[in-house]
Amino acid sequence: MPPDPLIAIVQHQAECPAASLADWLDEAGARLVTVRPDLGARLPDPAELDGLVVLGGVMGANDDAVAPWLPQVRRLIRRAASAQLPSIGVCLGHQLTAVALGGRVDRNPRGKLRGLMAVGYEPAAADDPIFGALTSDTRVIHSNNDVVLDAPVGTVVLATAPDGSLQAARFAPTVWGLQWHPEADADIFAEWCELEPPDSEDEARSLIAEVAGARDELDASGQRLAARFAELCRARAATR
Repeated sequence: MPPDPLIAIVQHQAECPAASLADWLDEAGARLVTVRPDLGARLPDPAELDGLVVLGGVMGANDDAVAPWLPQVRRLIRRAASAQLPSIGVCLGHQLTAVALGGRVDRNPRGKLRGLMAVGYEPAAADDPIFGALTSDTRVIHSNNDVVLDAPVGTVVLATAPDGSLQAARFAPTVWGLQWHPEADADIFAEWCELEPPDSEDEARSLIAEVAGARDELDASGQRLAARFAELCRARAATR
């Protein structure tokens, strides 16, 4: 039987944990280690791992002055891509991956995306090792100011938002990014609404209630994504 894969989760701040994503990866048999470079932790060597997850945060992908560990995270992503280590970037992690591999990230010209939003999958998603499990349009949780404006050369677009912004991509053969937050639940989303408040308390309550009401839908798609990723990491573990 293949060994349980070891997956490192890079977390940038306390308010942005792996949460449900960690639960699903654990259920799929993965061994997880959370690394906090914001607290001074050393980032792992890709050779030590079977998978890598880079989470979100309030900082931007180029905010090195605010988050001085970001250059090391981008370097880790590049090394993971070169080593063909299965990797997923979530929100900020998605943007860091794009920048690390030669793309461009900046403020969304259409403004902040927040709350539930439908994403549409591209034809390429049907045959993707991870997103092939998620090829019907679905709603997901957003909380982001920035988007990938120019994807790295060779990117395969897997999903877009109604505004046309890149929502999911295969940036390299074993490297994926998604702009939304499969890991978040209503409690985490409520905390984000405190960090960056909506225009009114009524709007915040409405957005949080909508996220809470979609729990089954969100869990179903997130769990499938995590299970597919864990399978890739397990295959990697069998060769290491």
